[in-house]
Amino acid sequence: MTSIASAASGSTEFDVAALRAQFPSLASGIAHFDGPGGTQTPRAVADAIAATITSPLSNRGTGSASEANADAAVTAFRQAYADLLGVPARGIVHGRSATQLTFDFSRMIAMQWRPGDEVVVTRLDHDANVRPWVIAAEHAGAIVRWIDIDPATAEIDPASVESAITERTRLVAVTAASNLLGTKPAVRAIADAAHAVGALVYVDGVHYTAHQFVDVPALGADLYVCSPYKFLGPHCGVLAASPDLLETLNPDKLLPSTNAVPERFELGTLPYETLAGATAAVDFLADIAPEAAGATDGNPSRRERLRASLHAVDEHEMRLRRLLEDGLAALGADVVLHSRAADRTPTLLVTLPGRKTWDAYQFLLGRDVLAPAGSFYAYEPFRRLGLEDEHALRLGLAPYSNDTDIARVLDGLAAFLAQ
Repeated sequence: MTSIASAASGSTEFDVAALRAQFPSLASGIAHFDGPGGTQTPRAVADAIAATITSPLSNRGTGSASEANADAAVTAFRQAYADLLGVPARGIVHGRSATQLTFDFSRMIAMQWRPGDEVVVTRLDHDANVRPWVIAAEHAGAIVRWIDIDPATAEIDPASVESAITERTRLVAVTAASNLLGTKPAVRAIADAAHAVGALVYVDGVHYTAHQFVDVPALGADLYVCSPYKFLGPHCGVLAASPDLLETLNPDKLLPSTNAVPERFELGTLPYETLAGATAAVDFLADIAPEAAGATDGNPSRRERLRASLHAVDEHEMRLRRLLEDGLAALGADVVLHSRAADRTPTLLVTLPGRKTWDAYQFLLGRDVLAPAGSFYAYEPFRRLGLEDEHALRLGLAPYSNDTDIARVLDGLAAFLAQ
């Protein structure tokens, strides 16, 4: 892929037109604001999937080209996500989805709980990082405690954190960024409080990984999940953890299957073509702004290139977020913005007093603007906001979003409100 950014004056100029040219689906003319639900896919990812599945391919091994190809796909995948997330390659587990991985690991971890133990979840999280833990706690006889949010600020209540985590806490599940509101809570502070009482910290990084450079140890996460299809890759899930921690967890599995970490958590034959596509997504992200990483090092590592590229993406998305927020503010009281946290991603949740956001979603579709309405499986935060509308409009930005997209959604909303 040709670089689409260059370093200048301490910041990175983002050439979004060059980036968009790498996405065949964008030729449809649709202005996509549905990135939080899944991004569009660059040609390089599709090519990697096709090349892998059409090459000689069989079960992993070393005796033939087909066996070696399968083994190489797995090895490359683990190293790519080790570089993306900042953990050892042996700490990378593939899953069908982040939801599936969380259910699987909640069952394993809960085997160590006893009646009266406590599990902490938040009112900010997607239900995939709430319900698995609630169910596991019910089965183990553990108590569920809640960290609350303030609807006025869309942020976690610090006093709630302090009261929820006790000497009986065994695990704290928290999001690194809300898929509904974009709020980025103080994960490290929550993790420090959990670790102080000997609890594990399970972090939902599905939305966060799409917008930020990730350092799992720095976040204080013991286990961290993300979904490559949220950041330009194919549909699957990835869990990252210390190999030493993974060694303490024992899944239900077939008797002949390996007990090695991380393979013992991956039931059945892996989808090698999907792994290749997920690896290609990481390489694509790393190549967005390699010049910035090479400013001080002529041969930067992939992780260094990822840091530079994701910084460039963040600058681009934050500029567009400010442009979108200014445009929404100009529409006046007809639009209420619920994404208000001081630290948040470029994802905005809005309602339209006196009107149904589902109707706005349908109206925008008629203009080839895809801005979905719903609660987006964020059951707890949506309910906590106490909205009159049964849906809300979510405007999510992605690396390929541009100024024209912003103008189109604002023009569409103005036209809808003028009806």
